[in-house]
Amino acid sequence: MLDNLNESLTDYLKLREIHLPNFIPPAISFNPIPVGFKPVNIKSELTISDYSKTKLPENMDDLAFYSIGQLAELIRTRKITSIEVTKYFINRLKKYGPVLECVVTLTEELALEQAKKADAEISKGKYRGLLHGIPYGVKDLLSTKKYKTTWGAFPYKDQVIDKDATVVKKLADAGAVLVAKLTMGALAWGDVWFGGKTKNPWNLEQGSSGSSAGPASATSAGLVPFSIGTETWGSIVSPSTVCGVSGLRPTYGRVSREGAMALSWSMDKIGPICRNAEDLAIVFNSIYGPDGIDQTLFDFPFNYSYEIDFKDLKIGYLKNDFDKDYPFHKNDSLTLAKLKLLGA
Repeated sequence: MLDNLNESLTDYLKLREIHLPNFIPPAISFNPIPVGFKPVNIKSELTISDYSKTKLPENMDDLAFYSIGQLAELIRTRKITSIEVTKYFINRLKKYGPVLECVVTLTEELALEQAKKADAEISKGKYRGLLHGIPYGVKDLLSTKKYKTTWGAFPYKDQVIDKDATVVKKLADAGAVLVAKLTMGALAWGDVWFGGKTKNPWNLEQGSSGSSAGPASATSAGLVPFSIGTETWGSIVSPSTVCGVSGLRPTYGRVSREGAMALSWSMDKIGPICRNAEDLAIVFNSIYGPDGIDQTLFDFPFNYSYEIDFKDLKIGYLKNDFDKDYPFHKNDSLTLAKLKLLGA
């Protein structure tokens, strides 16, 4: 037994002589698609709600909780500039970020550059779409040029991975404005990071859950119109539930993980956190699909229409679990009741 243990120890030490960065994928192929699944191959334009009657609020504090669709209409029609919206949300991040402990790094210089570019393009009639000029934040496991990517953990608090993750690139191409790197539980677990414990805006005595703690907290408190989180096992769904926001945990293989800290290569997923479902569709439409780097991606189109008839939907749920007494039983029961009321 001792000989075997020493042999294993020698093998482990040899393995550790080979330096593999976190972003190097293992030689595995994981395919979650059911046998016989036939995807829709036709891509349609997003059919979104009518925001044409959107006006600036009398009380500018209300702007913090405007949807992406509403903000997009104001920016597109030049009732407000991207610079003005960006500065507005940066000020909220500076004011409330320390209270919620949800911000690792403000990307203010980059944000103002991107906002200025967005305004110049829009004034010349070059409108990129609904995210053009819209500020957002990302969970701090997504790499960004020139800014730290800390993974929420003390050993990496000064780490700089000088490249933009694919999701960050795609959002830049859509004209979105990156204003902040938001907190995450250390190494993607929980809501405790090297700077503190991220809070639920609805209850400052409570953590925001994890590990997309900062994105959920900041979006809920109106510090950003939307954010990007990641999920391995509940890390979008859980903080979204706690903070009362809409989170989309996409199917595995839909969004590139290039530039993201790897936790589990066969489980990691990247998705948006917003304040309503249509906003999720708007953001997801800009970030999904192959990038030529992440080999796990599938090239299926995404289609969305707000005109869906809920009477055409059948929604399954785990009745035994929903019938149990647990912290979010009341809200989950109300969600089911609302879906039934809508006709599902």
